[in-house]
Amino acid sequence: MEITLAALHGRWTTLVVRELLRGDHSYSELRVALPTLSDKVLSDRLTQLGEAGVVERDRQPGWPPRVRYALTPRGQRLGPVLQALWDWGAQAPREDGAEISCGTSLL
Repeated sequence: MEITLAALHGRWTTLVVRELLRGDHSYSELRVALPTLSDKVLSDRLTQLGEAGVVERDRQPGWPPRVRYALTPRGQRLGPVLQALWDWGAQAPREDGAEISCGTSLL
């Protein structure tokens, strides 16, 4: 469990993974999908996820260079983990003891 939490540490990390669970993205596509995320934080998270073996960077030849980010098979296996966390959080109890429902799916 500690290895998983270490790979996902930091604010925004799970949202970057969520976007990549939907398919590979360029850096600019990730910026559009996560508009409140700064360039520095996005770069840091992509680097962190790459070092953890969760994300791979594919640089295409040519000018301008094109780079795509995709989840590795290890990263793809985070889908059910993040879905379980979403499900748990989406059923958070209210102060009166009732549950709050926030939707059915992370993706």
